[in-house]
Amino acid sequence: MICEDARPLIHAYIDGELDLTTSLEIEAHLKACSACAQEQASLRALRAAFSNGTLYHDAPAQLDRRVRAAVRDARRAENRPRFAFAYLGWASAAAALLLMAIVVRGTLTPEPLASELTAREVVDDHLRSLTQNHLTDVLSSNQHTVKPWFDGRLDFTPPVEDLAAEGFPLLGGRLDYLDNRPVAVVVYKRRQHIINVFISPAPHANNASPGSEARAGYNIVGWTRSGMQYWAVSSLNAAELGKFAQRLGAQSAAASTPTK
Repeated sequence: MICEDARPLIHAYIDGELDLTTSLEIEAHLKACSACAQEQASLRALRAAFSNGTLYHDAPAQLDRRVRAAVRDARRAENRPRFAFAYLGWASAAAALLLMAIVVRGTLTPEPLASELTAREVVDDHLRSLTQNHLTDVLSSNQHTVKPWFDGRLDFTPPVEDLAAEGFPLLGGRLDYLDNRPVAVVVYKRRQHIINVFISPAPHANNASPGSEARAGYNIVGWTRSGMQYWAVSSLNAAELGKFAQRLGAQSAAASTPTK
């Protein structure tokens, strides 16, 4: 093997991407050629330098949100129905459109509802809060400390309830994003299970009882109460998370009802 053949393969050799025969030929050439051996040493040094952890930094929060938004847009695009009109003549395409208008969504696969897309994002945000050690921005079990913390940080006031007597102690709160909008997250705990409750305004939505689903091994409960949309997500079992949602919804409703 000559240098002209060996040099393009040195990168692959260092990365272990060559078959056994070619690797042996490269090794033999490197022992005999000081110029290629020097190039190999430089590449290994460069690789070691780039492996230094001090060169890596967490992405800024704004970039993280933009990437997540791009991923959500891609998911929406993947779930839109696709029709192969390119292979139809104009008459056939018109007939297909007429048929689509007649069946009116009944037999076609629709794009996921906004709530389904949000539920997927809720799980992603829940996991990120656990894995990136960013569970709370304000750490307190006192609702009168957590609730005022949101003042001035959001354009709405999220309800923060004390459910310690029910077996769901308050841990704190933080800011997060759903559908590219800032939301409040109030964090509770049940034994070793973390419960993230995402809260955002829903001024035109009717009250809706808690509905549950499982996604990626986590349970989610969503409901609307007194102009607020709630999403509770946790690894807690569905029955206990449903109980939590009912108690939280009941207390939030009572707190929002004006006294006479």
